[in-house]
Amino acid sequence: MSPFVVTYPPLEQITQLKDTSVTFHAVLEVPKTLAPDSWQLALWHSTGSYDGHKASWVETPLAPSGQSDFPSTLHNPADQLTRLHFAVNLTVQSTLTFTIKFRQGPDHDWRWVRNEQGLGDGYIVVDVGAPEGSDDEDLPDLIHGLNPSLKWSPHLSQCPGTRLWTIEVPVDGARDDDNSTFTHVPLGIPWGGFLRWFALVRDWSPWLAPRQGRSTVELDKDALLCSFLSSKGKHLVLLGFAGINNAVDGMTLFRNDEFGRVTIHIRNDSAKAGSGTVLVAVGDNFESANAAVMYHARGLVSTADRAGESSTKLEKLSDNVEANWYENWYDGLGYCTWNALGQRLTAEKVMTAVDALADNNINISNLIIDDNWQDIDYHGDQWQQGWNDFEAEPKAFPDGLTGLVSEIRSKHKNIEHVAVWHALLGYWAGIAPDGNLAKRYRTIEVVRGEDSSRKNIPLGGKMTVIAKEDIHKFYDDFYRFLSESGVAGVKTDAQFMVDTWVSPKVRRELIQPYLDNWLLASLRYFGGRAISCMSLSPQIIFHTQLPRGRPTMLCRNSDDFFPDVPSSHPWHVWANAHNSLLTQHLNILPDWDMFQTTGAYAGFHAAARCVSGGPIYITDVPGQYDLDLIKQMTGVTPRGRTVIFRPSVLGRSLDQYVNYDDLSLLKISAYNGRAVTGTPIMGIFNVSGRPLTELVPLARFSGVLPSMWYVVRSHQSGKVTVPVQTTSSASLLTASLDNGGYDILSVFPLSLYETESRGRVYVASLGLVGKMTGCAAMLNHSSDLLENGRLFISTRLKALGVLGIYISHLPELSIQDEFMVTIQGQPIPPHTVTVNRMDSHVLDIDIESAWKEMGLDAGWSNEVEVKVYLTFEK
Repeated sequence: MSPFVVTYPPLEQITQLKDTSVTFHAVLEVPKTLAPDSWQLALWHSTGSYDGHKASWVETPLAPSGQSDFPSTLHNPADQLTRLHFAVNLTVQSTLTFTIKFRQGPDHDWRWVRNEQGLGDGYIVVDVGAPEGSDDEDLPDLIHGLNPSLKWSPHLSQCPGTRLWTIEVPVDGARDDDNSTFTHVPLGIPWGGFLRWFALVRDWSPWLAPRQGRSTVELDKDALLCSFLSSKGKHLVLLGFAGINNAVDGMTLFRNDEFGRVTIHIRNDSAKAGSGTVLVAVGDNFESANAAVMYHARGLVSTADRAGESSTKLEKLSDNVEANWYENWYDGLGYCTWNALGQRLTAEKVMTAVDALADNNINISNLIIDDNWQDIDYHGDQWQQGWNDFEAEPKAFPDGLTGLVSEIRSKHKNIEHVAVWHALLGYWAGIAPDGNLAKRYRTIEVVRGEDSSRKNIPLGGKMTVIAKEDIHKFYDDFYRFLSESGVAGVKTDAQFMVDTWVSPKVRRELIQPYLDNWLLASLRYFGGRAISCMSLSPQIIFHTQLPRGRPTMLCRNSDDFFPDVPSSHPWHVWANAHNSLLTQHLNILPDWDMFQTTGAYAGFHAAARCVSGGPIYITDVPGQYDLDLIKQMTGVTPRGRTVIFRPSVLGRSLDQYVNYDDLSLLKISAYNGRAVTGTPIMGIFNVSGRPLTELVPLARFSGVLPSMWYVVRSHQSGKVTVPVQTTSSASLLTASLDNGGYDILSVFPLSLYETESRGRVYVASLGLVGKMTGCAAMLNHSSDLLENGRLFISTRLKALGVLGIYISHLPELSIQDEFMVTIQGQPIPPHTVTVNRMDSHVLDIDIESAWKEMGLDAGWSNEVEVKVYLTFEK
């Protein structure tokens, strides 16, 4: 129950601002038993650089704020606490370091936030047109001590406000057929010193994971992407580009040395000497600089890819993929057997699971039969086991795949797609040397290297795989068999295995044919209904996932969901949010993995999946479901199909440089709809291990414009702010989350109408208010003040539920006398229109109940149109 201080700009973080006039806001949470009027707060600040060369520290008192200047409260404090608000305005010319001290009154000692809460100094950078990255500077000015042996050249950036270079690093060809060449050279120190750094490292062969740090780069693993924030607020992004039909066939990654320099580490599998490539961009914000290197990488891939035979075939097959499968495959609720049913699958277990879902009225569209349906040779652990034959394991699946899929579809019409798991090379150790597949197709024996970061996964040793000459036939035969069995999609796992091969000759001859033929077969037989898994390896990213000109595929975005490892749950969401900073630029839809709807972190995972913009798969043990949580993620269309609500812009971390161990909420930014009229979304998650309160500015939401008015709604509390603009104190949102807590904040642009009898009126459609991302249920919304004085609000939705309409003057109005609501042109039962119990300015329209009571039929449409007529002028 100690006093707790939260500020904006925040402590221990770096805040970039455009205006030299900075208002500091502080919220002090104290027990109600302590006298509230005597508390004092002071800002302790210093101008100058962040590296210790500061001017003298100055103390400025913070004044108590009036009620009209309070930040908006989305989450109330605990019952025994009260909140006090303080503010002060300062002029900051370039940079400012600050902290806070507080005391109960003049007769008490000052207490420092650093000592009481463990929060370090905050740092403000005001962008006043610093010269770093300006047109008169070149790469050696930005990377101090740039290695003179490197060849670099500038390029035109496709991202406004950024500059771009490539660096070429010479490297010899592979030493022989069994040994690749590795080159390790220093690059230099970004900016000559920096405030923060962020990287995506190869956590192990199949996965990327985030790392952050402060003034010294300390990479524990090889990094694919790095970013560095300068003391002037500029961002320098480095991307290691994997060779695509250029002189180097391998990968380019980053390390650091004992001198604090970034170093470049290159693997060349080609028999020829060549050069590795590093892409460098600088900009005023991370997203722009990051986009600049990714756009340029895409251009390099496209140029190299156009000449390939596989690319031509992919383009032709892509042209035949119908667009309507996107909704069915992406937007339907999915179920995966992995955590639910475990290993040693049987047809009986699968049927029990889908029957239990139906018994609980959980209508999935996509079923994934995960690992262990295959006929494999059971010797050793799974990492040494190979695949015998296409057909399912005969004892566990006595009627084969065809029998199981046929039974599923005959009993459960809602299941549109049955997909099956398999490894890219067949099984974890490829093909069983003595199995039927080894007799039917030519095979070779290859050597895998150990991954030192995964001692519990013995990858080393030999494995049998299909030879290059038969890869096309193998995949064509296999996927034809699956298609004829009724299977409609695949989850192709263990793709990283191609990156474990030791021989450079094997790597350059087999990696690309495996990836290409898998893609071709998945398009030919399943229309692209494929999930790429364990595939965040550089060569796979740049060869398979970055190029355009083919349907967007689902791709797993991080390491697995581990239901029985409590510490893994917040990290899983953290890793996905940061990995999406890179994967948002790939031609994929990031898949944040399955999860279970029961358990302490079930809602945490559900909210993360909803803001991710990707698919949602559950893996509940049969009979163990949280039906309310499932209902928050999904809705039923007028035709009776269960769908999820995916934001149109993918979710990704908003604070790249904040460390996992920092006392800060994870903020995941997404957006739905068109520019200006769409809905900015922010998922907030407490990964810190203790309760946290933060002040979140409206201006931090993607797509918010200073000239517009908005309301912000909390999914968890149901609270809605007053109408705000980014310049008002009320645009600061006070968010409080317990350990493991979460919320989804949605920002709705307001329409303004000047009326004679009511004055200025604000209105907005809020989407389906019972859903986590119910704003994404809206297909279109509009409003107009008619000549007869009526206000007309129209909303088209993709699913049924409770539609929320914000009306600023609703408490003054009578629903019975001044409203009329129609669905599909018909008036709805009056009792289905009520005032929201959490906010008296929100009108709730229970479309789902009205639809059933009215006996409406979807007809040719799969949408529902709701019209609200409101009389203002008498």
